[in-house]
Amino acid sequence: MYQYENEKAAIFTEDGQNMFLKIRDNVNSIIPKSGAIRLGEAIKATSGNSWTMLACIDRMVELGELKEIKYGDCAGQNRIFVQP
Repeated sequence: MYQYENEKAAIFTEDGQNMFLKIRDNVNSIIPKSGAIRLGEAIKATSGNSWTMLACIDRMVELGELKEIKYGDCAGQNRIFVQP
């Protein structure tokens, strides 16, 4: 089961930083046009460990670059994010 605190360290490796930057660039190119992004679309720009990809998104939330819109139970790939 995914837990951000367990996966966070992977972001700070060289591969993790490359993944984080690709995901962040993708998110920052889509949100200004659409106003929001689903997690599945955010991570579509890269490949690799899916839990590390989730950790990249959660790191962006932690840094205040994204805000999650909570709307009840949903599949993880359908989580929605906006810029604060």
